[in-house]
Amino acid sequence: MSLGDISVAYVDILERTMDCMGHDSSEMLAQFSLNRSNLASPDARVSIPRYMRMGHRCIEQTSAPWFGLEMGKQTLMTHLGLAGMTALAAADLKSACECLTEFELLNSYNVRGSSSFTREGDLSCLNFYSIKPYNEYNYFIVDLVLSGWFHGIWALTGRNDLVKRVCFEFACPDYASKYEDYFNCEVCFSQSHNRLELQADALGVAGLASCPSTFNMLTRYARKELDIAQHELKFEQKVSRAISPMLNGITPSLDQVAEQLNMAPWTVRRRLIDEGSSFQQVLNSTRCDLAKSYVRDTDLTLGEIAYLLGFGSATAFQRAFKRWVDIAPGYYREQSRSAHSTTAK
Repeated sequence: MSLGDISVAYVDILERTMDCMGHDSSEMLAQFSLNRSNLASPDARVSIPRYMRMGHRCIEQTSAPWFGLEMGKQTLMTHLGLAGMTALAAADLKSACECLTEFELLNSYNVRGSSSFTREGDLSCLNFYSIKPYNEYNYFIVDLVLSGWFHGIWALTGRNDLVKRVCFEFACPDYASKYEDYFNCEVCFSQSHNRLELQADALGVAGLASCPSTFNMLTRYARKELDIAQHELKFEQKVSRAISPMLNGITPSLDQVAEQLNMAPWTVRRRLIDEGSSFQQVLNSTRCDLAKSYVRDTDLTLGEIAYLLGFGSATAFQRAFKRWVDIAPGYYREQSRSAHSTTAK
């Protein structure tokens, strides 16, 4: 089970940001075996773990932990594929926000994160769910998304006063003073959501590049592509996507996941059987992928990882990890970091 992948257009954002900050990106691209042919392909994708390591390498090279904030500033609507192009042609900000979230899957399939647009009374929000815990490999992803939305709204409408507040789930980082350089509004940390809260009158603001005929054409095409993408997505992948955010100190049950999918438990069970799988297999596969990422990419103790993945003890987690990966988690961490150190030289 994969943690997901994204369009190589996101690699272009890394390159643009490196260039903007006065650094050569060729070393990073060579390290991750990317060339111009790869980056020009409309179908090429990069795995989420690989992209996180690429971003971390750029942060190391630039010595700028706020690299994700600058990435958001350098993001163009064209980097977001059909979602961005359709939003660009939208009549107003409300329609643009709906396009950016509805068609996100066409550019990014991410088990560890997803976007949504919500309206709660007078409060309208662009939300980004990111799996916890936060570490040096995923701070920049949240910074990129929220900064990208802020600057995207500015580019779409010509106004930088439409966001009332920016919220981050993680605690105030060491580079907190940098946020005021990227957001023209209040910035809050240790919040319940990662999101942009829009001004009450923001949704009706017209788009600068609005074109009804182009918008309708792109929307029609995007929805056809979305239907294809969702059809091609295996049901077990949809179940895994529902399980991931629920693995936070508990082991989700079939009933809980079925409720999240708005399905009856027996329907979920039957559809998984039709694919030659089962709920327990998907749960274990999702746990395995997340476990490898936590062990490899964070400094969490094995006890902390065990808790996050819903295990009763560190010992139970270690037994499961060795069964999945064939080596103990401590040794896997040593191997991964040794390999990373070697390739970074």
